[in-house]
Amino acid sequence: MLFLYGTLLDADLLTRLVGRRLASAPASLSGWRRVSLRRARYPTLRRARGRTDGAVVRADRAARARLAKYEGARYRLCAVTVRCGGRVLRAKTWIGDAPTRRAWP
Repeated sequence: MLFLYGTLLDADLLTRLVGRRLASAPASLSGWRRVSLRRARYPTLRRARGRTDGAVVRADRAARARLAKYEGARYRLCAVTVRCGGRVLRAKTWIGDAPTRRAWP
């Protein structure tokens, strides 16, 4: 299970990267805030009060490998706990190496 919160929420981009459409469900991550990545135009997460809305998807090993290549060396896959449809789920998400305090649009 992957938690997506930034550019990968674009279903068309996600489909192009993975090679097929992945079913997704709305989810939220408490205790983290979406912020800009330093010296980049992409988002990352920073521990903070509040909640980040996104989506969860199930991705097999091949899909994860393609997505990891897209995310690049500045992002690490980290374990998180998300809420989805009233349930608490374990998931993984990519977090960048240089978060700012600036909110990402």
